Amino acid sequence: MSDIPITVVIIEDEKPIRHFLSASLIDAGMQVFDAETGKKGLIEVATRKPDLVILDLGLPDMDGVVVITQLREWCELPILVLSARTQEAEKVRALDAGADDFLTKPFGVPECLARIRVLLRRHARGQNVQQVQEFGQVRIDLVNRQVYRSDAPVHLTPIEYRLLTTLLRFQGKVLTHRELLKAVWGPSHSESSQYLRVYMGHLRQKLEVDPALPQHIITETGVGYRLMS
Repeated sequence: MSDIPITVVIIEDEKPIRHFLSASLIDAGMQVFDAETGKKGLIEVATRKPDLVILDLGLPDMDGVVVITQLREWCELPILVLSARTQEAEKVRALDAGADDFLTKPFGVPECLARIRVLLRRHARGQNVQQVQEFGQVRIDLVNRQVYRSDAPVHLTPIEYRLLTTLLRFQGKVLTHRELLKAVWGPSHSESSQYLRVYMGHLRQKLEVDPALPQHIITETGVGYRLMS
């Protein structure tokens, strides 16, 4: 079992459904954040950087399709839409806007969990990264979200893991401070380079043989960072 839980943001204005979904996903070992409006949902996604979003189309403050469109301007995470049986046209609009799948209300927990698993597998395959990556003494199992150094498990926080997998996805390429901050923390933190220095230090402590003389997580002074294999 991975020690890095799947993180989900639920954007749903109906309180009973929101609480039911949250409780079900938490019982399945996931970390859940929720919002009752589109505006709050966009803030949650930008702040939490989840692995997946569950979105109801009928929100009180904005069209759910607008939420999808705005999310797609800066992120590629899977979006699972909730819709009523009578909303066939809305389903098509949502999929055209960039949603990945939809669940028709009412739905059961097993079906919801199955859809989530499928979307996460599909998203992982779409990252063009091998399922197991290695550099130096480090091995990363991307499917099971586990990290090892010299075959010993390494505990990473969710932010550390997202930072590592972002570097992996562009291995060998210099990623600017702004690119990393946007990818890991969201667009509202694109100037917060102090976050980056702190978490890069954490990664080096956990993954480098000599954190003071890193061989793999390389600083490009004044520009950003690069992961070297």
